[in-house]
Amino acid sequence: MTSSGPAHSPLPHLHHHHHHILLRIGRTSRPSSLWPCLLLSLWFWIGEEVIQVSASHQHFHPHSIKIPGDITLGGLFPIHARGPHGLPCGELKKEKGIHRMEAMLYALDQINSDPEVLPNITLGARILDTCSRDTYALEQSLTFVQALIQKDTSDIRCSNGEPPIIRKPERVVGVIGASASSVSIMVANILRLFEIPQVSYASTAPELSDNNRYDFFSRVVPPDSYQAQTMLDIVKALGWNYVSTLASEGNYGESGVDAFMQISREAGGVCIAQSVKIPREPTDGEFDKIIRRLMETSNARGVIIFANEDDIRCVLEAAKRANLTGHFLFVGSDSWGAKSSPITELEDVAEGAVTILQKRASIDGFDQYFMSRSLENNRRNIWFAEFWEDDFRCKLTRPGIKLDPDKKKCTGEERIGRDSSYEQEGKVQFVIDAVYAVAHALHSMHQDLCPGSSGVCGNMDPVEGRSLLNYIRSVNFNGSAGTSVLFNENGDAPGRYDIFQFQMTNHSHPGYRVIGQWTNNLRLNLDEMQWSGGDRSVPESICSFPCRPGERKKMVKGVPCCWHCELCDGYQYQLDEFTCETCPSDMRPVPNRTACRPTPIIKLEWNSPWALVPASLAMLGILATSAVVITFIRFNDTPIVRASGRELSYVLLTGIFLIYLITFLMIAEPGVVVCAFRRLLLGLGMAITYSAMLTKTNRIYRIFEQGKRSVTPPKFISPTSQLAITFILISVQVLGVFVWFAVIPPHTTIDYEELRPPNPDLARGILKCDMSDLSIICCLSYSIVLMVTCTVYAVKSRGVPETFNEAKPIGFTMYTTCIVWLAFVPIFFGTAQSTEKMFIQTGTLTVSMSLSASVSLGMLYMPKVYVIIFHPEQNVQKRKRSFKAVVQAARLSQKSSSEKQNGETKIEPDRTQ
Repeated sequence: MTSSGPAHSPLPHLHHHHHHILLRIGRTSRPSSLWPCLLLSLWFWIGEEVIQVSASHQHFHPHSIKIPGDITLGGLFPIHARGPHGLPCGELKKEKGIHRMEAMLYALDQINSDPEVLPNITLGARILDTCSRDTYALEQSLTFVQALIQKDTSDIRCSNGEPPIIRKPERVVGVIGASASSVSIMVANILRLFEIPQVSYASTAPELSDNNRYDFFSRVVPPDSYQAQTMLDIVKALGWNYVSTLASEGNYGESGVDAFMQISREAGGVCIAQSVKIPREPTDGEFDKIIRRLMETSNARGVIIFANEDDIRCVLEAAKRANLTGHFLFVGSDSWGAKSSPITELEDVAEGAVTILQKRASIDGFDQYFMSRSLENNRRNIWFAEFWEDDFRCKLTRPGIKLDPDKKKCTGEERIGRDSSYEQEGKVQFVIDAVYAVAHALHSMHQDLCPGSSGVCGNMDPVEGRSLLNYIRSVNFNGSAGTSVLFNENGDAPGRYDIFQFQMTNHSHPGYRVIGQWTNNLRLNLDEMQWSGGDRSVPESICSFPCRPGERKKMVKGVPCCWHCELCDGYQYQLDEFTCETCPSDMRPVPNRTACRPTPIIKLEWNSPWALVPASLAMLGILATSAVVITFIRFNDTPIVRASGRELSYVLLTGIFLIYLITFLMIAEPGVVVCAFRRLLLGLGMAITYSAMLTKTNRIYRIFEQGKRSVTPPKFISPTSQLAITFILISVQVLGVFVWFAVIPPHTTIDYEELRPPNPDLARGILKCDMSDLSIICCLSYSIVLMVTCTVYAVKSRGVPETFNEAKPIGFTMYTTCIVWLAFVPIFFGTAQSTEKMFIQTGTLTVSMSLSASVSLGMLYMPKVYVIIFHPEQNVQKRKRSFKAVVQAARLSQKSSSEKQNGETKIEPDRTQ
């Protein structure tokens, strides 16, 4: 008895019930620990129970194509789409299914007719439909391994007692496929158990590069990690550093995005704003939610998209509904490529999209082959009739099937490309290259193992899978498009991509334009790119705009592409892109705060109001003082001049002159000499003036105090004594200044702190002498002591009759001077925080000194000059009075004071004293 199942049945259907089939898995080195459940299921499926067949002998007939040959290759193609509502298969896929599958048949025909490749050896095939579903493809691929499962048939006997005749299934040495990465992964796991090499023409998932898990898997297309590298290079070339990713749920989309994210992390410089996944079965409004989520990081205009055609279209539609045409800048993977279907009627939203596609070529020989196919000459393709109906939109008549009245009847005379549109599917080249790769590997193996043999020799029967894998990995030949076909150590083909951009303007019709290439490195022509509205400037997709000069980056934690810009304020400048540094004390930042520049140095200028006013007052004072001195010299022997005490008057006038002179030294440009004279003369003029006044008031006070007690005149009232006392008082000031010279030699300094306002543009360094506010006060302090002492004596001498010397004028002088200096102190110290401190303090000091000198000059000498010049008749000698008269006047003054009499005692003073 023989099995009635067809030769291409995946499993022999036996009629004896409840007999166990013993299994032996051939050459299963290193069985994977990942698939014990699969093996267990396979064991129970085949071995635990004999497959029961019903009385009607219904057998399992897989939809497959069997091409006889000496060596058989497997083929996995998505002839049909995924079926709806739990059905395994759906509608026919003309391009991705039929075109690719026919490319394998075409390649087999070419190889079998080529005397240079596998001469005298015919390649056959077993081609299966995966229905675009990984689980269904796994069931189908069991066909490839059944020949490796050796079955024990010793317990099986026919009714006549003879052993059964079971046709041995063909042995598949290698598999071409699959298309989808998820299908290839599922199939690769079982093929590796049986050491059957697999060469894919379209699976690009990066995880298939793992040579430990998928060691028998190779592919003639580059993995998506190369796509991801290409897309990253494009993003960097466009100057983007902040992009979002969008992936269709599934192996292709998720693996592609994962590869992009990993490569971008390793390379640095590009951050992922959002990583959004599109569900396998998106609900209503799902794509609108995706667009809203992408807009949460609206600066990330660049969107890296690994998605199928339907999802791409839905994303574009949602962007259009959200009125975001032109906002998103898509960078699409090869699933978008140069296809028109995802962007039809959505061209405005897709404008500017950059897409990549494996470098490919149209195979002219395949076009001629495929367009010559007909129902008569292509009976080996069991799905061709279905394709014919779909392609020509007609219906073939079959026995027992009623013709659909809505469809015309197929005549069989239709021709592909003439009565229907035809364009070669993009992966045809890679299908042909995959078949040729296995053929070249078998050819090399035959030359090594069967030298001189014209057919398959014993060394190649059976073909050892691991050996064949090594030969496949070693091939290097020019493929159908003229480019080399080779594999790296992981079984991956080199990456070769064309880069397209969808453009609408400046062309006769919108379309994809090649703008660059990628073969291990990027070559992108930015000048040929244009974006929404025909704009040729590259739009930005960055998290944070570059900081302006003078601003530092404050990084956002965890997002190296995002930062806040902070101005280097105050006196800081931008040291580097992350740091602000304070300028040295003698410098200030340049206007754009990228460096420091020297702070301008200023001094009190002669044309400044702060200098003009004091200088004018001082000049008037010097002229007035000079006039008094000249007048006194001219009328040196007149009674008024003699009565005023000529010697002390000249000393006092010298002091007044020096007080006026110090104004010019305070205004002059600081230098060593100027600073030395400032120290010397600042207090010297006042010391001379008030020393002379103190000597005068003290003399008057002592004379009248002595006169109250006795008729003996006090000591040291002669002019010589007065001069000596005065010079002794002056010498204290001079000695102090020279000690100061010895301790700290005079020098200039530049004060950068005094004029350092919040706005550095207004900062100035002030050239000044090394005299602090404290040192100025110390320099004047001795003069102030003399002034206060003189004032005390003036108060004590207030009762002296006015005819005796200058007691009252000196008193008025000192009162006024004290008022001037009391006003000086709060002004001087109250302006310490002012931006014009130096000018105000210098002006206040010089004006105060000029005013005090003017008070002394005006009250003590102007009345005398006035009498000398305008009333010479009063400048006559009066009768002399002795010290006795002074004593009498003092006693009368004392008596008058005690009796509190009104009026004044008229006693002529002795003006010759």
